[in-house]
Amino acid sequence: MKKGFTALIVVGVIVLIIVFSGVGAYNNLVAKSENVETQLSQIDNQLQRRNDLIPNLVETVKGYAAHEQEIFTSVAEARSKLAGAASVSDRADASSELTNALNRLIAIAENYPQLKANENFIQLSTELAGTENRIAVARMDYNEAARDYNTTIRKFPTVILANLFGFEKAEYFEADESARDVPKVDFTN
Repeated sequence: MKKGFTALIVVGVIVLIIVFSGVGAYNNLVAKSENVETQLSQIDNQLQRRNDLIPNLVETVKGYAAHEQEIFTSVAEARSKLAGAASVSDRADASSELTNALNRLIAIAENYPQLKANENFIQLSTELAGTENRIAVARMDYNEAARDYNTTIRKFPTVILANLFGFEKAEYFEADESARDVPKVDFTN
């Protein structure tokens, strides 16, 4: 009877260790998943900050370059695509499109020396550049959190819990395919 009681205690201890390990692994998955969501919301915060700056920048440029309607339209369309983006890849594509439109808008300013000297334009351009840097940092932080989370849900034995409780792989925030193209530089003019 003493051997049976000892065996029962050993089995009970093993079961408790397995249960506590499972609970710890589950809680770790939840924490990593929440970190991914937090980092994604930081990207959204910075994208919203950029979206809030853009109308002021556009209005400032419009005052000097009213005939450049095509660029204003493309900026507005890109902003609304970003606002309606649901997935991480949609956000990345819309953000890239908006960045391209903004780059064209800033390039227009090069043709208007008075605009380039306008204090409001300078301040908005500086804020926009700072926001672009914040977006880049937020994307890096998000991708790091996604990598950590994705690695965790693929490791054994956590993969069993991840599959059991429906933890799915986080998408990376990737640049648009056009970002890989090398820009042409031409000084012949």
